[in-house]
Amino acid sequence: MAVSTVLSEVEAGVSLKRRLLSPQTSISLLVLAALAVLLATQVDIGWSETWEVVSTLHPGWYAAAIFTHYLTFLFRGARWQILLGNAQRNGGGPPPTLFYAARVILMSWFANSVTWFRMGDAYRAYVYAKDTNTSFPRSMGTVLADRVIDLSVVAFLITAGVGVLLVGGQIKPPLFLAALAGGLLVAVAAGLTGMVLARRWLIPKLPLRVQLIYQRFHSGTMDSFGRMHLVGALGIAAWLCEAGRLFFVVMSLGTPVALGLVLFVPMANGLLTAVPLTPGGLGVVESGVTGLLRLELAFETAIAVTLVDRTISFLSTVVFGGAVFTARQIEEARRGSAERLARQRAEAQPAE
Repeated sequence: MAVSTVLSEVEAGVSLKRRLLSPQTSISLLVLAALAVLLATQVDIGWSETWEVVSTLHPGWYAAAIFTHYLTFLFRGARWQILLGNAQRNGGGPPPTLFYAARVILMSWFANSVTWFRMGDAYRAYVYAKDTNTSFPRSMGTVLADRVIDLSVVAFLITAGVGVLLVGGQIKPPLFLAALAGGLLVAVAAGLTGMVLARRWLIPKLPLRVQLIYQRFHSGTMDSFGRMHLVGALGIAAWLCEAGRLFFVVMSLGTPVALGLVLFVPMANGLLTAVPLTPGGLGVVESGVTGLLRLELAFETAIAVTLVDRTISFLSTVVFGGAVFTARQIEEARRGSAERLARQRAEAQPAE
């Protein structure tokens, strides 16, 4: 690997971490909180009725929802572990342990929840590249492959959810979301095709440094696709955990809804968060999920379900993911201090 390429990758990673820790991140959260307060005070919502529903929350069902939510990180970690193992066949870094992969994905979800433009995806690649001393572009390629598979699973499950709702006949699902999922699949396929064509026709005409970076990124992406039966099964399991979380939330509030809607809503949530309009989809997800739940529930009840669900999918992810992220920063600071101290002691020793 060329020295200039290594330096550029390190600088990109350092810049990314500074972005996550920057004051702009806190400002973004404060602005979003202010918008939430404005909506809460200006939109005509029966908050007393909403609170009445929330106050009926059953702790046991709520605990089951939390457990199911964090179970998804194990399935997602196992999927990424396989993708990294696939990439390793052609020079990628060693596949991580399941616990490590799940922990890094949790940190990336935290980063996505407090920053714009899904910076957590890039942070995940940066952490793995740094910990394994491998190429950041190649690691970013495995993350892209993971996102491609994730969107494919969402498109499949949202179509299944629409089918269940149509067969049930009680609720008419918004078919445009299924069309949007299909459109995303077409865009993904076009993007992957564009990567192959760019490698053949465009990249060879660019400077050597760019060629090296793109080659690693392309290899990390394309080499990840393998053992798709396992990857697909883990992806479905991860998203069924998302549906399970919503199921346990509605059970905790005593407001069960149609099975098709329980499957459909989390998939629609996945589509909404795929477009990084706000950190963690704040505002967008709440509006979309509430609107979908209103297909069967009263307005205030739908808001109650959405708010309780977001205490798990968003708030708890910020709290626990932030704690893991902070612990990593402390550990890195300690390691850096120890390395500097060791260098200083080595330099202070007299030459023989």
